[in-house]
Amino acid sequence: MRYPKIETINGFLTIHSSTTVFPAHPTPIATLSFSESDQIKPWTHSPTVYVYRSPAVPTSAVVDSLRNSLSQILVPYYPLVGRLHWIGGGRLELHCCSAGAQLIEASSTATLDDYGDFSPTDALRKLAPKVDYSTPIEELPVLLVQITRFSCGGIVIGIGISHILVDGVSAITFINSWASIARREKTVESIVKPFHDRSVLQPQKPLRPPRFDHHEYNNPPLLLGCSDAKEERKKESTVTLLKLSKEQVEKLKKRANSNTVTRLDEVPSRPYTRYESVAGHMWVCACKARSTNDNSQPTMVRVAVDVRRRLRTPIPNNFTGNSTLVAVTPKCQFDDLMSQPLSYAAGKIREGTWKITDEYARSALDFLASQEDISWVRTSYHTKVKVEAPFWGNPNLSLGSWMSLPLYEADFGWGPPCYVGPATLNADGKSFIMPAPDNDGGLVIAVRLQKKHMDDFKRLFYED
Repeated sequence: MRYPKIETINGFLTIHSSTTVFPAHPTPIATLSFSESDQIKPWTHSPTVYVYRSPAVPTSAVVDSLRNSLSQILVPYYPLVGRLHWIGGGRLELHCCSAGAQLIEASSTATLDDYGDFSPTDALRKLAPKVDYSTPIEELPVLLVQITRFSCGGIVIGIGISHILVDGVSAITFINSWASIARREKTVESIVKPFHDRSVLQPQKPLRPPRFDHHEYNNPPLLLGCSDAKEERKKESTVTLLKLSKEQVEKLKKRANSNTVTRLDEVPSRPYTRYESVAGHMWVCACKARSTNDNSQPTMVRVAVDVRRRLRTPIPNNFTGNSTLVAVTPKCQFDDLMSQPLSYAAGKIREGTWKITDEYARSALDFLASQEDISWVRTSYHTKVKVEAPFWGNPNLSLGSWMSLPLYEADFGWGPPCYVGPATLNADGKSFIMPAPDNDGGLVIAVRLQKKHMDDFKRLFYED
């Protein structure tokens, strides 16, 4: 089969082959039911890139090693070679049928340096597997891998996994386990066995009514004077990477904790974390960049909260499903966020995340299970597939955190990656906070905003 050349940065990307990789040994044939925390995730593929500088390994050896080790790791991770099926109400189930994962081999006449800081632009997206979403979902692989060799000798491994199967923790565990087998440090028998049973996050039966008002699934504030978000969705947006050194992160954390006031009758709260401080700073900068003459504009932040350690019955460490639920901050006004010290914004971030207790999480699962059709909740930040979910762009933000994920342990036998990050962010207001490549305490923030606001946001982000 001949593949067309794809024009990209300073050259062309050529697809040489696309093969199906099957598990090395027979795997269970079964139907896997998803929890409600799975069902609200995109069924589309989350594209991530792993960048490696000039490994002293021939391309053929790289591809053979990745193919063989992938075949081995897919034995315990057999759901990743299954296929999705619609079951009504906008919900899906997985048929574990050993239909295979897709492995694509490509080369580029460009160099890694042509991609600069690897911001999740349209050019970077071409280094992750392309999925034809006009194909019936029952025929789509849920795992795709693209290996691209560059003229400079560098390699990018682009990975796309259907988000409804895994969250960030589960995906990174899979990739790092695969890498440990590829570099022959571990065998399939010695890795931590994945736990695929989603029943730990299923609502109790009979279904109970929610005990809380789950407004986190409602539409967030609109721009004043607007009746919907249609026009904001259409506006041109752009993406950037912002880097914070360890010293800058600590400075923000110190600022967030320097203006807290505790009454004499209060028990002192723990200091604001790095995440709360950085997220609060991002929120304030976004409000300043987007500010208008009327700063009574309401705004909120949406975050994903991992409930693995928040439930009375903890979820196993080797759980492979989605263990995150949505949380939102209280509604604030631009003026309050811009005029108050950073502790105000950090405190609102904390207020939104700390309410996700066992009781609240169980109530949220009951609420989601009670929805006759779940489609209106499901989001997608990975593709341009149409979704019905609320829009979290201007004047709001959606903040994801990969800060605690061991992104840079993916050594496939030629050293750790020099960069790991999302290959795309397709929605205004979406961001990820990630560890810096050298793991020295610094951070990298990927963020997409409307083009007219981005320069101001970047200036304000570093202004102090």
